[in-house]
Amino acid sequence: MPQEELIRYVIIGTSVLFAIIVIAYLILKKTMQKDEFKQIQQLRQGTKRNKLSLEVLYQKLYINFYKIPFLKRYVLKLRRRLEIINIEDEYLTRKQTASILLKALCLIIPTTIIIIMVSKENILLMCILLLFELLIIETITEGMVDKLDNKILKQQIDFFAEIRHAYHEYNMVEEAIYEVAQNDELEVSRQAEKIYEILISSDPETELEKYYDIAPNSYLKEFAGISYLTKEFGDRKTDEGSLYLKNLNNITQEMQLEILKRDKLDYVFQSLSVISAVPILFLEVVKNWAVSQFAFTDSFYSGTGGLIVQILLIIITFASYILIRKLKDNGSTTNGKSTLDNPWQAKIYKKPIIKQFVDLFIPKKGTKENRKVTKLLKDAASKQKMEWLYINRICIAVVAFVVSLLLFLQIHKVAIDYIYENPTTESIILGELSANDRVKAENLTKQDNYFLDRYKNRKDMTKEELRVAIEFSPYYEEATEEEIDTATDRIYDKLQVVSNEYLRWFEVLIAFVFGVAGYYIPLWLLMFQKIMRQLEMENEVMQFQTIILMLMKIERVNVEIILEWIERYSNIYREPISKCVNNYESGAWEALEELKNDVTNTQLIRLIESLQAAVEKIPISEAFDELDSERAYYQEKRKEANNRLIARKGLIGKGIGFAPMICLFVGYLIVPLVWIGLTQMIETFNTMSTMM
Repeated sequence: MPQEELIRYVIIGTSVLFAIIVIAYLILKKTMQKDEFKQIQQLRQGTKRNKLSLEVLYQKLYINFYKIPFLKRYVLKLRRRLEIINIEDEYLTRKQTASILLKALCLIIPTTIIIIMVSKENILLMCILLLFELLIIETITEGMVDKLDNKILKQQIDFFAEIRHAYHEYNMVEEAIYEVAQNDELEVSRQAEKIYEILISSDPETELEKYYDIAPNSYLKEFAGISYLTKEFGDRKTDEGSLYLKNLNNITQEMQLEILKRDKLDYVFQSLSVISAVPILFLEVVKNWAVSQFAFTDSFYSGTGGLIVQILLIIITFASYILIRKLKDNGSTTNGKSTLDNPWQAKIYKKPIIKQFVDLFIPKKGTKENRKVTKLLKDAASKQKMEWLYINRICIAVVAFVVSLLLFLQIHKVAIDYIYENPTTESIILGELSANDRVKAENLTKQDNYFLDRYKNRKDMTKEELRVAIEFSPYYEEATEEEIDTATDRIYDKLQVVSNEYLRWFEVLIAFVFGVAGYYIPLWLLMFQKIMRQLEMENEVMQFQTIILMLMKIERVNVEIILEWIERYSNIYREPISKCVNNYESGAWEALEELKNDVTNTQLIRLIESLQAAVEKIPISEAFDELDSERAYYQEKRKEANNRLIARKGLIGKGIGFAPMICLFVGYLIVPLVWIGLTQMIETFNTMSTMM
């Protein structure tokens, strides 16, 4: 690109950015006068910040972001996770949402302008770069939210340490929590204030159940539950001191293990998302290098073969990125209000015509298929409803079918354009064409195009008829017989390509197959999510052991209460444990026996047998005495289980993350280079053999 043209593009880009900033300022200035900002003033009532502060700017940006259709989706997605962390703090939730989105936009807008300016002549490259940009921004945005979630988890370590000191001073759970909650303005302090309000409310049990649905992590749930039980039933003194403080110590140890696990996972996966997306940036680089070094590969990279491989690489990259994200997901702030949202699937399902159409695909209740899909949703811990899942399946199937047809049409167009535009050489060229050779090749292409335009609609034309037309054309008046034969073979081959590049029945059939594959993609993602959750089975059973260890010595705690607690914190085993809790009053032993038959994990079966013993034979503390005596062993085993989990996830993640890179160099560079080279070599040997 000439220097003058580059300077012109920079000036234009700078002017556009300045115009955008001026327009944004005028819009903000106008919207500041509207009644909508009265709500902001109410949220900030009692503060002393001036009207031009950054805090107010974030609140105004939040309202404007929410009004923009495309950005609204990201606003809701961000606030859904942030409002779980910032419990009942609407002002802070809006501020953090606007802050994260503003940082993302500051990165997206200039990057998008640069991408469009640089790749405006190559639409495919532009789409690839914009897709890469979208993936990276998604990674950065999610990383910002994960950082806040990990921040509150680490704050809980110091919070529980301060609770211990306050409890020694006041010897009352609620007073200790209130005292620590007033000490600072940390995120965990808001959670402490909420727990304190629950403990002093008139119906703490009901309020506690509500809090379980909005708590940012399970450890705060455990803390709230243990604090409530201690307040209701009183504390006990054991050989190791206060039972409440011992339980706090158990929760702290669990959090420390979780923090170490997340840190290790972040370390293992910190670059895999980028690595899985980076290869699409090198498609044009690899193509340009291969063509510059081996000119005979241009027929592949500029033709249909190169386009097909590029599309496959983009699909592989996108799939790898999604799988890496699901593999790394720690499920930290995925619960809460997500089930209360009103997504686009729910909105379109309300329309009678669409509802009737979608219901044709949803399996009827009571059928084997319905039970199978319902179980898969539960096993994958998905928040989707059955209707939403089938709307996704139908939409992806339709999009896959239509896009496949459009791609086939584009492939035919690329094949025809290559015939018309590619410089025609009469010999194999290993490097780049010289200036003189390129001029000759382009002139030869123009000559061939004359015959292509004239005879492309005559599908019944024979090679002999074409030879006669070439022989009496002005381009070959002084040509030899051999030159005419060579031109006839070359133009006839081109003519066959141009005449046969149209959408065929088997391509429609292939597009239909892609549509069917798209229909099953949501199910395959659920299956992958289910497999990833099964990797954490052992970790969940060990968490059950910790819960039982905290409850076993509290007076008035029975087997039913223990089962309710286990159900509350269960994820993988939620369905069989919920069934056991529902059937408990009909027969405790029988319900536990059915639960034992529904699970296969040896450690969980042993816990269930101990619960059965505690129902009829011995006290709970005696039934689980080995948990207390072997606490250190179980802690080490938990660490080892986490290490194995991280190692397995890391191994799977590296395989998925490096798949696009391997496909790029092997499938897009090495294999085409070797295949085309061998093909050209065989053709050369055959030509030499005929000449001899």
